[in-house]
Amino acid sequence: MSEATLVQAAIGDSEFDRDTAVTRRAPGVYDIDLSAGWTIINAVNGGYLLAVLGRALADTLPHDDPFTISAHYLTASEPGPAVVRTDVVRTGRTLSTGQASLFQYDDEGREIERIRVLASYGDLDQLPDDVRTSAKPPAIPPLGQCFGPADAPAPVPGSSAITDRLMLKLDPSTLGWALGSPSGKGEMRAWFGLADGRDADPFSLLLAVDALPPTAFELGLSGWVPTVELTVHIRCRPAPGPLRISITTRNLAGGFLEEDAEVWDSADRLVAQSRQLARVRI
Repeated sequence: MSEATLVQAAIGDSEFDRDTAVTRRAPGVYDIDLSAGWTIINAVNGGYLLAVLGRALADTLPHDDPFTISAHYLTASEPGPAVVRTDVVRTGRTLSTGQASLFQYDDEGREIERIRVLASYGDLDQLPDDVRTSAKPPAIPPLGQCFGPADAPAPVPGSSAITDRLMLKLDPSTLGWALGSPSGKGEMRAWFGLADGRDADPFSLLLAVDALPPTAFELGLSGWVPTVELTVHIRCRPAPGPLRISITTRNLAGGFLEEDAEVWDSADRLVAQSRQLARVRI
C-alpha cells in the first residue's frame, strides 16, 4: 500500500470502526460478527479483538477512553458471530473499571470463552500536560525508505488478510527475517496507520500494539506466535498522522517470550505502551 493510495477516512466512519462496532442486545450484552478481514493465517488478530472489547466497555462504563486494559487470550477466535458480556466493577469521578469476556459458539451451540479482560477508563482530554520522561521516539528511517508487504519479492510466509487493511512500513534494519537473514535481535520497528487513512484514536492504538510481525521472526523463529496475555496503557490521544511503533524482546525462555511495545505519534509523544506474553514453537 503506497502513500499515494491512501484516502482519508474519518474516525467513526472507516472499515475499522464498522468492523469493531458492537450491537447492544441487552444491558452489558453485545453482539458482533468478527470480520475475516483482520485475520492472521486463520486466527483473528488479538489487537482487533481487544478493540472490539474496548468498544463494548466504552458503552458500558461512564467514561469513554481506555486508560489500561489487560487481556488473557483463552482460545483462538474465528471469524463469525460472537457475543461480548461486560460488568461494571467500580465507578469513580476520574476512573471507572469494568471487565468483559468475548464468547463464540461450538458446533452444538455452546458458548466458548475466547478472551477475558479487565480495564480502567477515564477522559484523556482531562489529563494534565506535564510530561517527565526519559523515553525517546524510535529511530526509524523516513516512511519512503521503509518497506511493507507489497514491496516483498514474494509473498511473506504467514501473510494474511489484515495486511490489506494496514499501512505498515517496516524499518529495513528489522527486516532480515524476510530475506532469510534474521539479525538475532528481538526488535521490530515500523510506521503504522490504517489503509484507508483514518487517523489514530485510543481504540486503534489497541490494534497498533499487536499489528507488527512478531519479534520472534528476527530471532530466527517462524510460525504462529499466539498471545497469552496483553496489557496496554493508553497515555494520551494521538495527533493526526502516521504512528511509529517499536517492539523489543529481551528474554525468550521455556517457549515463551515477552514483547514490549511503544507507540509514538506525529507530535513525538508516547501515546501507548504495551507488554505481552506470547508462546513460540522452538
